[in-house]
Amino acid sequence: MFPMITTLEDLRSAKAILEQERIALAVAPIPVGIMVEVPSVAMLAEQFAREADFFSVGTNDLTQYTLAVDRGHPDLAKTADPLNPAVLAMIGRAVEGAHKHNTWVGVCGGIASDPIAAPILLGLGVDELSGSLPSLPRVKAAIREQSLSTCQALAQKALLASTADEVRALLFQHKQVLYKKQP
Repeated sequence: MFPMITTLEDLRSAKAILEQERIALAVAPIPVGIMVEVPSVAMLAEQFAREADFFSVGTNDLTQYTLAVDRGHPDLAKTADPLNPAVLAMIGRAVEGAHKHNTWVGVCGGIASDPIAAPILLGLGVDELSGSLPSLPRVKAAIREQSLSTCQALAQKALLASTADEVRALLFQHKQVLYKKQP
């Protein structure tokens, strides 16, 4: 998987180098994936999906570059929120473009370990979450307790929100309703 791809030329160049080495080593073809870490790739995901076998959305970098926020800056880091509707829209755009070419999409980064965010990611069509091991049981539980159609509706509402705080309020409200329905 190639990190920090920003243009199709980057991907093609990296694939050409990999192919030269593959031939030199006489090994079988290797599936090639890319990290979706910059808005340009998310926006042109359909084009990248024609040439990559899989995507992994790196939400930490994608958040930083989408929101133009230095996540390492002590005063600005708190605004680098992956639940910002613009970041969610970028993830959704990447998934939509990839799926047009049967390219699967994983998500990594902090949001992939967040059980509160998992239903939105599922609703956006993400195929796989790559989170921290300790978060796995909570993320699985968050996904198991609701239907795909509920997650899709939740994701659409989140995309219409104006801020990450509005998305969090939506998620809090959703969780309250969900637990009232359970016996």
